[in-house]
Amino acid sequence: MATFELYRRSTIGMCLTETLDELVTNGTLTPEHAIQVLVQFDKSMAEALETQVKNKVTIKGHLHTYRFCDNVWTFLLQNATFKNEDINETVGRVKIVACDSKLLTQ
Repeated sequence: MATFELYRRSTIGMCLTETLDELVTNGTLTPEHAIQVLVQFDKSMAEALETQVKNKVTIKGHLHTYRFCDNVWTFLLQNATFKNEDINETVGRVKIVACDSKLLTQ
């Protein structure tokens, strides 16, 4: 199964990458093992979001920029409001990257 490396740019993905870099630099981990960990992270994130996340969120805001390149949508929103059943949160700027999950099975 193929995966997107999209989640590596998240906060947890960046922390994992920094930690793996440090372990490789210290000689505790080989570069090959670090790559295997990142590939497993990509798979685990995709699976967790598909199977464990049940909440739905509505997003409204000013669409500043949008792009569609290589089957990836990128949206830049300003003054975006995120609403679900319990929370109504507004943020100044947000970037949303969306990929077609059907491409992973091809």
